[in-house]
Amino acid sequence: MKRTTPAQVIELKRPQSLDEIIKKRVEFLTDYQDAAYANQYTQLVEQVKAAESKFGGKNLRLTEAVARYYFKLMAYKDEYEVARLHSNGKLEAKIAGMFEGDYKIKFHLAPPAIAKRDAKGHLIKQEFGSWMLKAFKFMANFKGLRGGMFDIFGYTEERKMERALIVQYRENISAILPKLTAENLSQAVAIASIPEDIRGYGHVKERHVKAAKDKEAHLLALFGQAVKSDRVA
Repeated sequence: MKRTTPAQVIELKRPQSLDEIIKKRVEFLTDYQDAAYANQYTQLVEQVKAAESKFGGKNLRLTEAVARYYFKLMAYKDEYEVARLHSNGKLEAKIAGMFEGDYKIKFHLAPPAIAKRDAKGHLIKQEFGSWMLKAFKFMANFKGLRGGMFDIFGYTEERKMERALIVQYRENISAILPKLTAENLSQAVAIASIPEDIRGYGHVKERHVKAAKDKEAHLLALFGQAVKSDRVA
């Protein structure tokens, strides 16, 4: 087993700079879909950075929040992403390093497009054999269809919801930027950080999204009230 030296530990724990955070996510989104998709991410982050930089502060909290959470929404884990992550060779290499001799690989998945549901409407996971590795490699080639007319997985309610969250987030951030001040910056950061509350898959994600939307509406209302107060003052 390879040991980690103290110098390596320090390097691993070193906080990432804002530029590093953005760069890493641009690279991920390019692999996730393509350069055009990653460019959508970059454009909004740069808009926020330009607006926030007018206040002269070095701690670009809003820009970092958008860099983290706009990415989180854009990189939703759909069928294409599951296929990409399972077909890049890392999974097989990890398993080979953990086990010897004869073993079988099985997957427990609940693809929204084909999975059955229980009495409460929750997706039920099904068992798939090792043949899914070949299926993953095949599916990963079609990630460019994501969100388009020929995306056969994109017509489920969960996928529609995930794409709608991306659009709504972009619209919300674009709407508050012209009204941004040093006084309401913290409120803007809170709005930009709402996706932090969205976790899980299926009905779990739906529950978190509903709570996040309620929180979003409340914070946007407070932000609007603060803007009106500033104008009156």
